[in-house]
Amino acid sequence: MYERAILHLDLDAFFVSVECLKNSSLRGKPLIIGGTSERGVVASCSYEARAFGIHSAMPIKMARRLCPDVIILRGDMENYSRHSQLITDIIADSAPLYEKASIDEFYLDLSGMDRYIGCYQWSNELRQKVIRNSGLPISFGLSVNKLISKMSTSEAKPNGAIQIKAGTEKGYIAPFAVSKLPSVGRVTTRKLSLMGVRSIKVLSEIPVKLLQREFGKTGISLSKKANAIDHTPVVPYVEQKSMSSERTFQKDTIDIRKLKTILNNMLCKLTFELRSAQKLASCITVKIRYADFNTYTKQKRIPYTANDRILAGYLNDLFDQLYQRRQLVRLVGIRFSGLVHGNYQIDLFEDTLKETKLMEEMDKIRKRFGAKAVMRGSGI
Repeated sequence: MYERAILHLDLDAFFVSVECLKNSSLRGKPLIIGGTSERGVVASCSYEARAFGIHSAMPIKMARRLCPDVIILRGDMENYSRHSQLITDIIADSAPLYEKASIDEFYLDLSGMDRYIGCYQWSNELRQKVIRNSGLPISFGLSVNKLISKMSTSEAKPNGAIQIKAGTEKGYIAPFAVSKLPSVGRVTTRKLSLMGVRSIKVLSEIPVKLLQREFGKTGISLSKKANAIDHTPVVPYVEQKSMSSERTFQKDTIDIRKLKTILNNMLCKLTFELRSAQKLASCITVKIRYADFNTYTKQKRIPYTANDRILAGYLNDLFDQLYQRRQLVRLVGIRFSGLVHGNYQIDLFEDTLKETKLMEEMDKIRKRFGAKAVMRGSGI
């Protein structure tokens, strides 16, 4: 049995790097990709902007206060997607097994390759190939599992590489703050801090039953992470082209309010799936089948988004354009297509902080209690 060798590749400040590739005069300057209005939020920012305390999901208004000279670009998701596909093709040509975790992040399983070539040497050659062919900076971490590889990539940035030898991973992460563990947010960090737990080393020494009592199932996950345990496999990458949902009625209906409510309900569930899969849609299609089985569809190209409020506006407009016959309806459906990877739970460039927080809280409830646990008023 081979010892696992998991490589994590992450493009550095991806959106910013693509913009600098297009316009070299932006290099070395504080730069934000995000909403251009005062109500927008930061989607990505350069390392120069981060030096002022700017970070992702920060309101643009606050970012301007921190750095009045910051350059703000709305960004071009279609262009970012093209560059992401270029990197994906380079990796696919070389890697035995890879997973695309988001638009700018990949995991590769290199287990067994040490028999033929050193995994670190191979990984570095792949990194140089990506840099040479794309012009974009990329960092990597190499270890025995996804968790440690991802954490070490963060330490390797910008544009660096780290290998954590087998058997040293627990000691490697021990001095880090608990907030450095993936998926450990502000609420969990604050609660751990109140318990006197600030470093991963201290967290690793707490009995798992105590953590389970305080955090439920999350406590078990915290214990495993703190002890550098992660058996998650690298899942082979398959590009998902679309997401859809349909409903056939037992009794045909002409109730417009009912039809719109059902469609909005479907939309809320689909957008939750989009965000959970870290995807954004660029096209929405609405489908109606009448009682005589005649079927009609109408679609619209839209800016990349996974925001149910924004998509609901397009949905209702398309339905109003499509439903013209005033006949009994047998089936309604929605489809999202033109999907790209986008690790954001917001309308990427123009959403407000209030809307972002609302969606985050709604998604937390859905993840805990199920997709039907909470919905917007339009779906009731």
